[in-house]
Amino acid sequence: MTPPIFPNDEGVPRVEYVRWFLNTLLVLTSCFLVLLILMHKGRGGGMSDMFGGGMSSSLGGSSVAEKNLSRITIAIALIWAAVVVGLGVLTRFS
Repeated sequence: MTPPIFPNDEGVPRVEYVRWFLNTLLVLTSCFLVLLILMHKGRGGGMSDMFGGGMSSSLGGSSVAEKNLSRITIAIALIWAAVVVGLGVLTRFS
């Protein structure tokens, strides 16, 4: 067994704190990403019709709101991808 990397006073390696943080961030961004994707306006057919996306509604009709929702979704998806890569690097080199 390899010795812990940078152990603190309690004997828990600091890498484990980073891993816990990244795992928590992964769960939070995953849930938020699912909610953001479900909030998008359906563009006809497919799974969006099953959840009521095929009905015309005035709630999500603003193009500015849709653009902002798309930008936020892309930002959260990039954070999610970075967390996945970070966890992969931590797993590979620890």
